[in-house]
Amino acid sequence: MAATGAVLFPASLSPVVRRDLTSSVGRFNKLNPVSSRRFAVSTSTEQTPVTTVPSTTKTTTTTTSRSSEKREELAESVAGSFEVGEVEYRSLMKDYIERSKELIRSDGGPPRWFTPLECGPPLNNSPLLLFLPGLIEVGLGLIKQHRRLGKIFETWCLHIPVMDRTPFIDLVKLVGKTIRSENCRSPDRPIYLVGESFGGCLALAAAASNPDIDLVLILANPATSFGRSQLQPLIPLLDFIPDQLPFSLPPMLSPMTGDPLRTAMDGLVKGLPPQQTVGELSQDLVAISSYLSVLADIPRETLRWKLQMLKSASAVSNSRLHAVKAHTLILCSGRDQLLPSQEEGERLSHALPNCQIRKFNNRGHFLFLEDGIDLVTIIKAASFYRRGKYLDYVSDYMLPTPTEFKKVYEENRWVDAVTSPVFLSTLEDGKIVRGLAGIPSEGPVLLVGYHMLLGMELGPLVTNIFLERNILVRGIAHPITFVRKKNKEGMLPDLSQYDTYRLMGAVPVSATNLFKLMSSKSHVLLYPGGMREALHRKGEEYKLIWPEQSEFVRMAARFGAKIIPFGAVGEDDVGQVVFDYDDLMKIPYFKDQIEKLTNESVKLRTDATGEVANQDVHLPGILPKFPGRFYYYFGKPIETEGRTHELKDREKSHELYLQVKSEVGRCIAYLKEKREKDPYRNLLSRSIYQATHGFTSDVPTFEL
Repeated sequence: MAATGAVLFPASLSPVVRRDLTSSVGRFNKLNPVSSRRFAVSTSTEQTPVTTVPSTTKTTTTTTSRSSEKREELAESVAGSFEVGEVEYRSLMKDYIERSKELIRSDGGPPRWFTPLECGPPLNNSPLLLFLPGLIEVGLGLIKQHRRLGKIFETWCLHIPVMDRTPFIDLVKLVGKTIRSENCRSPDRPIYLVGESFGGCLALAAAASNPDIDLVLILANPATSFGRSQLQPLIPLLDFIPDQLPFSLPPMLSPMTGDPLRTAMDGLVKGLPPQQTVGELSQDLVAISSYLSVLADIPRETLRWKLQMLKSASAVSNSRLHAVKAHTLILCSGRDQLLPSQEEGERLSHALPNCQIRKFNNRGHFLFLEDGIDLVTIIKAASFYRRGKYLDYVSDYMLPTPTEFKKVYEENRWVDAVTSPVFLSTLEDGKIVRGLAGIPSEGPVLLVGYHMLLGMELGPLVTNIFLERNILVRGIAHPITFVRKKNKEGMLPDLSQYDTYRLMGAVPVSATNLFKLMSSKSHVLLYPGGMREALHRKGEEYKLIWPEQSEFVRMAARFGAKIIPFGAVGEDDVGQVVFDYDDLMKIPYFKDQIEKLTNESVKLRTDATGEVANQDVHLPGILPKFPGRFYYYFGKPIETEGRTHELKDREKSHELYLQVKSEVGRCIAYLKEKREKDPYRNLLSRSIYQATHGFTSDVPTFEL
C-alpha cells in the first residue's frame, strides 16, 4: 500500500428554559432563581445532520478567470462570516458575564450537572462530554464552544456553586459516579472529560479512579502545577492579613480576571466602526465593573477554602498520574499568568502513557474564552473525535467547515502565490482542458500520481480541488502523521505539525482504510512511490519509484472506482537536491541521526524489494532556486466498473497497474515539454503581469 510521504517534514499542508439541572445519578435539581432562558436539559430526540461543508461554488468551468472569481468569492464569503463571528463573540462575552453574575449572586445547593440550551440535540451515537470548570468558574467556561460542541457531543457542564464547600475527594466521587452510570447506560461510547485549570485536576483524579472505562481527557492549563504557581503564596498571605483589613478577590486574582477581560476588549475593538467604538467599550466597561463587584463580594473564608481545595486537588491528581490510562490531549497557554502551563504540559505529556500536547503561545489562562479558539476544530485536527471504542478515520471524520478551510487555504496561499499553479484535466472524450472539470464529481475516484520532492505539490492540489470543485480529496498518508512508535520525545516533528493534514481528511495507509474510503465513494489520493519518491536522490527528479507489484488495482475494481493518473511538475524550478541520502549516510553523524529517526517511525513495506523498500527517514539538503511554476495534469479517467472478475486475475491487474504507471509518466512528460513554451514560467514575469493586470488575476500559461 502506498502512502503520502509529504507529511514527513510538514509546512502547513504543503509539502472543529428550564432550570432543571441533571445530577450525576439522573435526578433533577433546581437552581435558586436564575434567568429561566439560560439552561436546560436536552430531551428532544431529533438529530442534526452530519456536518458538511456547504457548496460555495458551482461546477467549475475551463476558464482561468472563473477560477480567480471563485477564490475571490471564497475570501468574501468567509470574511463575512468572520465579521459575524466578531459580533457574536462580543455578545457571548457579555452573556458570559451576565450569567456568571446571576449564578454567583443567587446560587446555592450542591454541585450538579446542566446542559446549556445552545447545546441542541447532537448526532446519533454522539459521545458524552463532561465539562469540569475552573476554581471560581460556575460551569460556563465553554460558553463560546456550546453550539459547535452540542452538534457532536451530548454535553453536560458541572456547576459548582461559589459558596459550596464540597471537598475535592467528594467531587471526584461525584464525577466518577456519573462516569460509571453513563458507561453502564451506553457501554460502547466514549466519555470525554474536558477539564480547565482546577477541572483538569478533577478529570485526572476521576480517570485514575476509573481506569477500565473508555475515557478521553482534554485538559486546558491543568492546575497540577499549583505548587509552582503564583497562587500558592496566596494561602499564607490570606492567613497573615488581619480580618480587620479590607480584602477582595479582584486585586488578589487580577491575572485570573485579566485574561478574559482583555480578550473581551480585543473582541470589541476589532472590526468596530469608529462611531460605535466608544459606545460599545463603555457598555462593556459597565458590565466588567459590575462583574468585578460581584467577585469582590466573595468572602475571604470562601476564597481560602477554594485555594486550599486547589492545593489538595493538585496533590491528589499528581499522586494518581500513574493510574491514568485514558487517551489525553493537553492544551497549554504560553501567556498564562497564573500557572506555568506550558512547562506543566511538557511534564504531563511525559508522565502520562497516551498523551499529546498542543501549545498556544499567545494565549492566556482562560483558553476557551479567548477569541479564535475553537475546541471542536482542535479535537478534529488532533484526530481525537470518535463515537466508538476505536477511532474510525472514515466514519468518525467530519468535513472541514468553511472557516476551517479558510484558515488552511490562507496558510497555503503563499505557495499558490509563489508557484502560480496551472491545472489541466482530461474530459471523458479525451479533450484536455484548463481547470479541474475532468475530475468526476461522483466517487469512488482514485487519484494516482507522482510525489514531488518533500510533497511540494500536495497543498495546492488538495486546496484547489476543494475550492474549485467542492471535492475533498482524502489522502492516504504515512503513519508518521498519526502515531509515534515511542510516546516519549524524539527527533521526529511533533504530531501537532500534522494537524492540518488530519483536518483535511488524511488517513493512515492501510488496506482497511482504503476499503472504507472506496466503499464510502470518496475521492482518494494515492502515491505508490510514497516516502521513497518524496525523498528521492540527486538526478531522480520525476522518476517513478513504484513497487513491482500492483497494490491498488483490484481494490479499485471491487468498487468500480475511476482511476485518474496525474503528473505534477515544478520541483526542479524551486529547488535542487545537493545533499541526498547517499551523501548523508557516508557521514557518521548524519547516519546516526537517520537511524534514530527511522527507528522512531512505523516502518512500511517491510516485505518489499527494490528501491521502494528503502523507507529511511531523512531530510535531504536542498539548494533553493528563484521560483518557477507548478503544473498539474490529470489524465483521462480509467474505468474499472464491470471489470471486477477480469481484474481478479493477477496478470490482468498487473497490466492495468503498468498502464496507470505509464499514464502518470506520460502526464509528466507532457508537462515538461509544454512548460518550455510558458512565457510566465518565471516568478519575475508573472509578477510583472500581475502588476499590470491586478494581483488577484490568474496568470496565463502555454497554449493547449
